[in-house]
Amino acid sequence: MRIAVISDIHGNWHALEAVLTDIEREPVDETWCLGDIVGYGPQPNRCVAETQAHADFCLIGNHDLGVIERVELTDFSPDAATVARWTTEELDPEARAFLETLEPKGERPGVELFHGSPRDPVWEYVLSERSARSALSLTSAPLVLVGHSHMPIALRLADSGELAGGLAYGGSEVEIADAARWLLNPGSVGQPRDGDPRAAYLRIDLESGHAHFRRVPYEVAQTQAEIREAGLPEALAERLAGGE
Repeated sequence: MRIAVISDIHGNWHALEAVLTDIEREPVDETWCLGDIVGYGPQPNRCVAETQAHADFCLIGNHDLGVIERVELTDFSPDAATVARWTTEELDPEARAFLETLEPKGERPGVELFHGSPRDPVWEYVLSERSARSALSLTSAPLVLVGHSHMPIALRLADSGELAGGLAYGGSEVEIADAARWLLNPGSVGQPRDGDPRAAYLRIDLESGHAHFRRVPYEVAQTQAEIREAGLPEALAERLAGGE
């Protein structure tokens, strides 16, 4: 089965559109979303509608939960809280209804999926060796997928206990068909934070055991203009240009 894994769209329609177009060039059997469809970005309704239309499986993220008022905004940065409140007002009833059906973790055959981590599916970032080992110790599937950090990551846990890997830069490919267990993060569609402003997503062929980290250029300036037109924090527009 061929899978496209997307995550952390954050209301950035132009980035999501570019990724969906790229997926269509080499069609997959299913598309999975690891959450945070909204937050930070200026087009929450379009992103929710298109994710609902294209994703065969979808999780909810902390920003989604904040917008539907299931987590306190006191846990967000000031800019994130500002956009969450704006998004709550902007969100169509249909979009809210879809978000309310989602959970922050789930399973597919041979795969366990989390927005954050197995220990805390909503809030924990898997960015250190300690958090990665914890994530793998709390799961049993050969493949674990996480989002939330906006950083594309490929980590391999061998039978010996050795943990290897790290950031998966654009174009990186890994073979996941061996006896080792893998933890992968596709990176962020709408707000990458690894210094590469291009939209990130992951292609996985479960049959061949091949994973390909994709990067797709999009019109960053269009999203920046929409952020400014909506009166959202300027810093959120500026950071898109550098993938920060």
